[in-house]
Amino acid sequence: MSDQTNNPESQSTEPQPTSEASAAAAVAGESSQAPAQAASQQRSAGGQGGQRGGGRGRGGQGGGGRGRGGPRRDDRGDDSGIESSLVRVYRCAKVVKGGRTFSFGALVVAGDRKGNVGIGYGKANEVPNAVEKATKDARKSMIRVNLKGTTIPHVVEGRSGASKVVLVPARPGTGVTAGKSVRPCCELAGITDILTKAYGSTSPKNLVKATLAALGQLKLRDQVEGIRGVELEKGAGELVTA
Repeated sequence: MSDQTNNPESQSTEPQPTSEASAAAAVAGESSQAPAQAASQQRSAGGQGGQRGGGRGRGGQGGGGRGRGGPRRDDRGDDSGIESSLVRVYRCAKVVKGGRTFSFGALVVAGDRKGNVGIGYGKANEVPNAVEKATKDARKSMIRVNLKGTTIPHVVEGRSGASKVVLVPARPGTGVTAGKSVRPCCELAGITDILTKAYGSTSPKNLVKATLAALGQLKLRDQVEGIRGVELEKGAGELVTA
């Protein structure tokens, strides 16, 4: 009994089939579950990536709708039919004790393309606020312009400061021949055929004011006859089309 107990060679060294079989089965189960778990993780990651990608795609479409990076549209309208056009944005600086403080000024022309037009100037710390102020000012200062069809009834001249603007009626199909400061005033007033010429200073503020002063001087034939108390001869002051 003592020899059998103390001698290690006398002990049984045969493997136990039951424990090895269970270990092999466990290893096989883990190896079979690993690809399935990896595939499920890949599918979930792909779904999340697709959702994120779709969200970014929708955001990109929204940014494209806002026109980010593209040409900026100056014309803006609303339900009342009044449109506005941004002529110029000015950057202003005020020197204070701590340095310089910057602000922005906006020059806006507003009109309904039916004979009503006005100009406005607004100033604020940000460009959108300045444009909003200028638009409100332009709507308050709108005047009535006497038109004859798609053009003006007669030649007229307007002055403001060192600027002078001459407006000449044109035949249908001519279009608006004007500079970038005079054009918005004519188009938003409803004029589609006109010839213009600017003299002197090219300041946008002066040119816009001179154009509006010229448009305010326009009078129709019956208005002139009523003011002067006379009857004008046929074709007086009208555009010769022959």
